[in-house]
Amino acid sequence: MPRERRPGPRRTPGISALVRRALAEDRVGEDRTTRSIVPRSHRVQARVVAQASGVLSGMEAVRAIARTAHLSLSAALPDGHRVRPGTVVVRLTGDARRLLAIERTLLNFLMHASGVATTTRRAVDAARGARPRLQVLATRKTLPGLRDLEKAAVVHGGGGPHRRDLVEALLIKNNHLTLVPLREAVRRAREAARPGERVEVEVRSVAQARIAARAGANAILIDNAGPRRARAIVRSLASDGLRQGRFIELSGGIGVDDVRRYRNVGADAVSLGALTHSASALPFHVRVEPARLRRRSP
Repeated sequence: MPRERRPGPRRTPGISALVRRALAEDRVGEDRTTRSIVPRSHRVQARVVAQASGVLSGMEAVRAIARTAHLSLSAALPDGHRVRPGTVVVRLTGDARRLLAIERTLLNFLMHASGVATTTRRAVDAARGARPRLQVLATRKTLPGLRDLEKAAVVHGGGGPHRRDLVEALLIKNNHLTLVPLREAVRRAREAARPGERVEVEVRSVAQARIAARAGANAILIDNAGPRRARAIVRSLASDGLRQGRFIELSGGIGVDDVRRYRNVGADAVSLGALTHSASALPFHVRVEPARLRRRSP
């Protein structure tokens, strides 16, 4: 697995372009309902309020939407902040037509990203107490176009992003091994590896794990194994002197509620597609009211 590159709260790649596409998809400049009933230059303020408990994410998208719609933003909570029903996560002020037009797009980003962050936090909490420490990682099982948003949300929930794409790591999977023998695949991957980069191999048995490790793979991904079989593979590597200095990851069919069962396997990480492809949205809503006029000093 490559080194984790944890995106900061304002530097998720491509977020501005993603926001522009989402706003164009909803045709926010042509909101017929709002334009027909709300007068021009009607100034309002709004609060975005959490409706359930969870972990906040998606605030970078909220900021980008506010900039695009020329809305003032204040009292914004940071990504990773725990919220509960009634928590005001951000306040917006500006033109009523613009604010009402972007409301749904803003909530879509916030609800989905916060759902991913909340699901990740559940998995991280379930992994606590593992020896060695068990990292919770994302996978590439992301919604098309939303990978960077979702990977950032996993980090906000306390997990790790794992590899972003096919360039970021060398991971030999089962389908590769139907075409190239395991030892030869590892040899070729090691020749292509960057200095200090891991070569990881997906395995499903003790025999495969031993062959991969002896061939020079310095990371082993135990795929689709229950806790008992995964533990047997880890212990076999240890008994052969092949465990130390080798990264061991668990993946395949592991849900958030299963993480606790894998804490004592002895692996370094567990990667879950469920963090991104099956996360339930965390609900928020927007409360709009007329903007308060500022009193002039006498």
